[in-house]
Amino acid sequence: MNNIQKKVLSETNLYYGMVEMPEGFEIDQEKLSSDILQSNLQQKNLKFSIPWDMLNKYLIEHIRLKYNLNLCNKETFGNIFFPNEKTNLLLQVNKVDLRNSPDYVLLYGVNAKDCSVIFYYDDNRRKGKSWEIELTTNKFVMFPSICTYQIINKNNLNIIQTITYEYI
Repeated sequence: MNNIQKKVLSETNLYYGMVEMPEGFEIDQEKLSSDILQSNLQQKNLKFSIPWDMLNKYLIEHIRLKYNLNLCNKETFGNIFFPNEKTNLLLQVNKVDLRNSPDYVLLYGVNAKDCSVIFYYDDNRRKGKSWEIELTTNKFVMFPSICTYQIINKNNLNIIQTITYEYI
């Protein structure tokens, strides 16, 4: 029995938790919410802001230090979800253009309550499995862009920041 070995061919890692900024350097949720609202109303790209930069640098550096993942920004945008709204199934990778697709997607609860993200996956022959995580204010979840997901909003107006990354 000593000659039995194991080789993992594929693994899907999801990273999640609260953003814990040092005291005095908290992310200005109101400014970030305002920037997302303005970008959605004007139908323009989300412009650079200090709160976004603080969030982005915090996440990139902590994930690099803890999990040795070197990430580089691809795209960022914000979404506003109205009460009882849910998205269709989402997929951030373009399977026809993998070279220009992001490697990871990060969702950050700018102003979120009663909101969840559901991931859909297959576990070998066990098809149609799902995993749900609650997304609240100041919480993030990061996952490979090849993952299919859906955002379910319950009773509140929620604002979620999406950042896509390339693995370098």
